[in-house]
Amino acid sequence: MSLAPTLLAAQSQTPDSRGFVVSVGDAVPDFTLTDLDGNDYSRESLMGTPYVLQFTASWCSVCRAEMPHLESEVWQAYKDREGGFVLLGVDYDEPQTQVRAFAEQMRVTYPMCPDDAGAVFHSMAAKKSGVTRNVVVDRQGNIAMLTRLFDEAEFQTMVELLNELTSEP
Repeated sequence: MSLAPTLLAAQSQTPDSRGFVVSVGDAVPDFTLTDLDGNDYSRESLMGTPYVLQFTASWCSVCRAEMPHLESEVWQAYKDREGGFVLLGVDYDEPQTQVRAFAEQMRVTYPMCPDDAGAVFHSMAAKKSGVTRNVVVDRQGNIAMLTRLFDEAEFQTMVELLNELTSEP
């Protein structure tokens, strides 16, 4: 009996220095999210489309600082690309009414999805790690970039990568 699969599973759950339990190049873990308008998203349904999972929460000041930039420099810039693009706000463990009020207050038009009990968050980041992070996924469903907090230089690198990922396939 081989221990390799068990060992690999254990290694994949060891967080890196920024709290991620996934790495660039990994297949994004399976997930299912429903936005505030009732639209469903999953790893499978988004296959072939580049996308960003933006982990956020209404109580997070760094998230609030980043969201206007995500709206203008990412969502508005790439949402109508011919090859497709999706930005999902994944709200950490808050009720739908609170997520809706948060989205309205922040004036974001990208889809916001409640993440009950942080299930999607914890498939990608360790428990008790900070919520402000983005997971950029390429057309093949692989993680292309991971961001943590709102660092302007890292954010601009993400924007440049998204320009590449959303260019004609």
